[in-house]
Amino acid sequence: MSRYRRYEGGDPLAPPVDLREALDAIGEDVMAGTSPERALRELLRQGTRSRVGLDELARRVAERRRELLAKHSLGGTLEEVRRLLDEAVLAERKQLARDLDDDARFAEVRMENLPPSPAQAVSELADYDWRSGDARQKYEQIKDLLGRELLDQRFAGMKQALENATPEDRERVEAMVRDLTDLLAAHARGDDTTEQFERFMAEHGEFFPENPQSVDELVDALAARAAAAQRMLASMTPEQRAELAELSAQAFGSPGLMDGLDRLDDLLRGVRPGEDWDGSERFSGEQGLGLGDGTGVLQDVAQLDALSDQLAQAHPGARVDDVDLDALARQLGDEAAVDARALAELERALRDSGYLTRAADGTLRLSPRAMRELGRSLLRDVAGRLSTRQGARDVRAAGAAGEQSGATRPWEFGDTEPWDVTRTMTNALTRTAAEAPGDGIHLDIRDVEVVETEARTRAAVALLVDTSFSMAMDGRWVPMKRTALALHQLIRSRFRGDHLELIGFGRHAEVMEIEQLTALDAMWEKGTNLHHALLLANRHFRRHPHEQPVLLVVTDGEPTSHLEPGGEVFFDYPPHPRTIALAVRELDGAARLGAQTTFFRLGEDPGLARFVDSMAKRAGGKVVAPELGDLGAAVVGSYLGSRSAGSEYGGSYRDLFGGRGFWAG
Repeated sequence: MSRYRRYEGGDPLAPPVDLREALDAIGEDVMAGTSPERALRELLRQGTRSRVGLDELARRVAERRRELLAKHSLGGTLEEVRRLLDEAVLAERKQLARDLDDDARFAEVRMENLPPSPAQAVSELADYDWRSGDARQKYEQIKDLLGRELLDQRFAGMKQALENATPEDRERVEAMVRDLTDLLAAHARGDDTTEQFERFMAEHGEFFPENPQSVDELVDALAARAAAAQRMLASMTPEQRAELAELSAQAFGSPGLMDGLDRLDDLLRGVRPGEDWDGSERFSGEQGLGLGDGTGVLQDVAQLDALSDQLAQAHPGARVDDVDLDALARQLGDEAAVDARALAELERALRDSGYLTRAADGTLRLSPRAMRELGRSLLRDVAGRLSTRQGARDVRAAGAAGEQSGATRPWEFGDTEPWDVTRTMTNALTRTAAEAPGDGIHLDIRDVEVVETEARTRAAVALLVDTSFSMAMDGRWVPMKRTALALHQLIRSRFRGDHLELIGFGRHAEVMEIEQLTALDAMWEKGTNLHHALLLANRHFRRHPHEQPVLLVVTDGEPTSHLEPGGEVFFDYPPHPRTIALAVRELDGAARLGAQTTFFRLGEDPGLARFVDSMAKRAGGKVVAPELGDLGAAVVGSYLGSRSAGSEYGGSYRDLFGGRGFWAG
């Protein structure tokens, strides 16, 4: 026999979470100086292209809360009592006008002198002998309404359930309240038993549609409702509270019911003191709410407040998994719950995928795997920009004229590299054994692997990036890091025989690992020490004497500092002649080593333009002044152009990226 239930996994047709998009967003923030933990939080707050974020959900929650308070007022029960009382008195007066006896005249006087307060009038008429059957019925409706409203405050849905209640139904309700009070009293003392709870539910379970499975679940539901009822009373005016207090004794014509409910409230407050029993809200609408409906609205408000706290993610260790999806769906609809569930899945996927790792000091960091994935993403962007700028052909002949690198990869449409027969046959054997054992070997396109090749010329590459404060101040910090990461990924994945050294230069220069550079915070440090950076670059070139030196310099300012013989940093602005002379000397050294040099000038400063133009001319290099968005493409394109000079490689930029699947993604 098959059993079915509602699907709880969100939208079954929704696309899976896009880790690449999420990682790109986190990486962008990290390179701008944000910690990975904060970048992850910011991503979840802002959302993705396909899903709204926590901030938008929190805004809707706040808007829903405002709507509830602006739409309703709390005088609904009193207004209904006043209406029924007016109808009862009018019907009685009509009957008395037709009656001619003296008692009728005395009754008319009594009707004329009823107190203006509905509560006092209802109390005064408690012993009145109604002559009009319609009037008596209206008056009984008042007592019935009050009883159902008071019960609805504590037990949701009771008002509707008892709309046509018989005296026997009311007795059953009063018995339930007595038994419930006894059960909660035993629970407060700690001597309740499972059997006692099961016996109570067997007798009175019809009054609890939420079907609690334990005393604690029962108490949680009742306490949340009772606390909302108390907040509703606190939200009323003093006059409204006084009216209801006086009317309560007339509920069902049974003062004992109110006593039982009061005792129940005291017990619930004692076992759940953490509920908000004393709060209040300001209602400003015109739609009057009865006691039960008003309590339900205040429960909604409390639930919205809890959702707001959950969506804020303000406490340490907060996760999107903390959000109550059922409550979110109830308040904002299923689509909001689907969005929150997708964000929770995204957070789990990022933490479980290995993209984020926890360091020894407890901080969250981007893993090497994440850095590689970010590099691939940046290369995809670079590839698109290069193809647009260079008019590259859309072919897939990656490294066809180069040397075998020793690595293989699955065949992709358009590949022209030779097959790796051993790997291909091994794949066919493994797949056939798993899919169709005993049926021979069948070669499938999925089995084919090709041999990777790379261009023959090897290069020693030095990428010098300006890390002075002006780079961060003028918005060049992140493009600089993105450029370094793209070049690093290209060399490490496609040109593994090349040697790349990343050198950051501010007041002094430093050789950096890619993780160090991408995580580097902007510092208020005056100085652009190109002299020191070129010293380190020339040392790198001399360590690789049989490779083509490639010097790439990204800067937005003239050199303003240099190293003294003792290792101290000298700074002066405008640039000191000795600073310029030392930088020129090291550039000449790079030229003697055969370095192919390119300066990437950022900004429109005339002094910088004159300086880099003269430096490039002296070194036999060139100057590129790219827009910030094209910096990565400019640097990678210059590297590829320098590298391919003299090699047998003749493919396009797209060929290079396609060889490792960057183009196809």
